[in-house]
Amino acid sequence: AGVETVKRAVQLDVASRFQESLVCYQEGIDLLLQVVKATTDEAKKHRYRQKISEFPFLSDGKYHKQIRIEENATGFGYEKLFHEYLTEIVSEVWVEDPYIRQVHQASRYLLYNFLRFCEMLVKGPCKVKTIHLLTSYDEGSGRSQQMTALEEIKQSLSNYGVTLNIDFSSSIHDREIRFNNGWMIKIGRGLDYFKKPQGRFSIGYCDFDLRPCHETTVDVFHTKHTKKM
Repeated sequence: AGVETVKRAVQLDVASRFQESLVCYQEGIDLLLQVVKATTDEAKKHRYRQKISEFPFLSDGKYHKQIRIEENATGFGYEKLFHEYLTEIVSEVWVEDPYIRQVHQASRYLLYNFLRFCEMLVKGPCKVKTIHLLTSYDEGSGRSQQMTALEEIKQSLSNYGVTLNIDFSSSIHDREIRFNNGWMIKIGRGLDYFKKPQGRFSIGYCDFDLRPCHETTVDVFHTKHTKKM
């Protein structure tokens, strides 16, 4: 499977479909490294490692792409934005966002947005087993509502075999999402880049692909190793 995935990566590379080829290179190499780990013959291990090192997979282990979401643009639901990076080997996800808290604000549905993001992870094709959330406490009376909502999401995820670990920080200000296959996505507005729907029965209320967006920038990086919180 690893060899076939790398072959596919080479084909995409030749076709100048560089972003797709990078995803295939990473997934193929991860599969091959699993074979290396399971091999007890040291000579074979050395030969496999030598072969892997020859793949044209970004020598510095880094990649950067920037996506500009224009004001009122549509077609940027979570599935569309993240699907290229959620390969089958993704099993662990880190979310840093200081504002996963109030259910209702003037123009925000932040906890609902996080829930939608979790639903996307549950649907696959990845096999996510653990989600780490780092956010900040809500202020005043909103904290109780925040904790109740997060606990409900946590319990619901457990029904699908997914563990949600929640940590809080009073100094967090960055927003980023990381997958354990090496992809890191930084969105200027975090998960909150959708505009408030015009009504509960308006087009775009349920389908985020049809929801107008706020203007924001999405930066996609790839590193060989993701840091942990």
